Amino acid sequence: MINLVLERIQLFLLDMDGTFYLGDDLLPGALDFVETIREQGKRFLFLTNNSSKDSRQYVAKLRRLGVHVDIEDVFTSGEATAIFTKYRYGNARVFVIGTQSLVKTFEEYGHIVTNVDPQVVILGYDTEINYEKLSLGCLFIRKGLDYIATHPDINCPSSQGPLPDAGSFIALIEKSTGRKPDFIIGKPNPLMLQMIVEKTGVKPEQIAMVGDRLYTDMEFAKRSGILSILVLSGESSLDDLAKVEQKPDLVLQNIGELASILKRKV
Repeated sequence: MINLVLERIQLFLLDMDGTFYLGDDLLPGALDFVETIREQGKRFLFLTNNSSKDSRQYVAKLRRLGVHVDIEDVFTSGEATAIFTKYRYGNARVFVIGTQSLVKTFEEYGHIVTNVDPQVVILGYDTEINYEKLSLGCLFIRKGLDYIATHPDINCPSSQGPLPDAGSFIALIEKSTGRKPDFIIGKPNPLMLQMIVEKTGVKPEQIAMVGDRLYTDMEFAKRSGILSILVLSGESSLDDLAKVEQKPDLVLQNIGELASILKRKV
């Protein structure tokens, strides 16, 4: 039965930390999954809300871990936001509260990054944040400029503990300006899926989300109407699963178990 459900899936969206690797170590079955997908002529796309880095940086990390991937195998909320901005405004003048990697992503999509007369304010996970960027962004937002956030995560996990992410900046800006973003692109918002369909051409009914977080990965799948596959190799546990009303379509120990299922003949 599971195989029949998975048979129609042509594109697997993969969360990274906690799903495919943990820190600097691949999780069990990660390489086997990649090989299985390629052997079956299907596709995978590493999907991350972290907009502080660009696709090239994730490709470099995955290659260091022994996974041969190219830039088209990774999709960040920053890239999704750049695509959405282009779809909605064309080549826009944008003020970016974000890292230089996010600035570069927007420029590669034809946008002009500026602090002079912008059309749109973009907020990402800015690990290079300073008061000048934050205050100028708030001034533009108070003037009524459209305001887009790359994703809603409040904290970003790290080896030292949770660090303030874009969602924390959203809360700070709301306290100062009284405004929430007009659009939030990343998981769990279905706008992210629209940008993935735009990028890949794969239909939603042929897409599955594989991740370890109930409130982002699985919530994203639910809101987007795609197949949800929870792996228990990262943040979520069976106790967490028991507390949610709507369960994922599949619950597996790790991505290696998914590879094993895909290898079975129907």
